[in-house]
Amino acid sequence: MLQVEIYTDGSARGNPDGPGGYGVVLRYTDPKGVLHEREHSAGYKKTTNNRMELMAAIVGLEALTKPCGVSLYSDSQYLVRAFNDHWIDGWQRKNWMRTKTEPVKNVDLWKRLLAAMKPHEVRYIWVRGHNGHPLNERCDQLATAAADGPAEGLLTDTGLEA
Repeated sequence: MLQVEIYTDGSARGNPDGPGGYGVVLRYTDPKGVLHEREHSAGYKKTTNNRMELMAAIVGLEALTKPCGVSLYSDSQYLVRAFNDHWIDGWQRKNWMRTKTEPVKNVDLWKRLLAAMKPHEVRYIWVRGHNGHPLNERCDQLATAAADGPAEGLLTDTGLEA
């Protein structure tokens, strides 16, 4: 099975009204043992950082054309812990409600993420805060590219037909 690492970032560079965006790096080894890397990024008006993290994960998973073993790296506790602590199961059982009166945020994206995950074996790795960790340095670069780059043509050349 193809092994893929997805590094996500949803930074909005500290400005709640400024450019946000997401970036994804897909790293994978093809059947011949050659390592490949594909980067996607898109700039958006900031909604919430968590929403951008979800979008990045979705973009990475939807770019895959064959079932893969996927390691999803994120600095968003909201994204990673929702799966590791089984919040998703509880939300589904409660019809996507936190309480009787409070719906779960970003339900549209959570449902899209669950659909994108179906053919893959996904594990979630939380990369703690922006503290000089090499993965977070990569996330910072992606966030900058996302905020400065165009959104068109995001998935036109994934190169994942391994």
